[in-house]
Amino acid sequence: MQTPSFIEDHISQIPALQLLQNLGYTYLTPEEVLKERQDKLSNVILEDILEQQLMKINEINFKGKVYPFSPASIRGAIDAIKNVPMFDGLVTTSSKIYDLLTLGKSFEESIGNDRKSFTINYIDWNNIENNVFHVAEEFEVNRTSSDKKYRPDIALFVNGIPLCIIECKRPDIK
Repeated sequence: MQTPSFIEDHISQIPALQLLQNLGYTYLTPEEVLKERQDKLSNVILEDILEQQLMKINEINFKGKVYPFSPASIRGAIDAIKNVPMFDGLVTTSSKIYDLLTLGKSFEESIGNDRKSFTINYIDWNNIENNVFHVAEEFEVNRTSSDKKYRPDIALFVNGIPLCIIECKRPDIK
């Protein structure tokens, strides 16, 4: 009888990645993820994906017509979620990110002679199929105020925003 493999990759990480892909997540290689992060391990947002999705899922409905958001507003939305201060503490930071994800962020837009605020949403909560879902393994991130790195086994992204981290363990580790 052959001894089963207890290598973490074989017993939990690879099956988890396969399951997530079967559920509709698109797999990104570590190289693709690093490219999406502009080769910066401190950047956790997949900016190109987020930019494309913000343009796709957001529009301005004004006086019976539909308009796209300006590139400046799209960039502002990316910067808003990318640059949430991390030194405010975990609860405050989490609250700010939660508000951005659930409520969106308002930006002023000029349409004709009118200037009004309109909300950009990061996730299409009404039509979930309008969002894109990605999975990456070994998602290496620089730790704040340290030269050390954190490398979770699996990271899940919605529209380029990391929303879930999965740590895979062998069954003999408690």
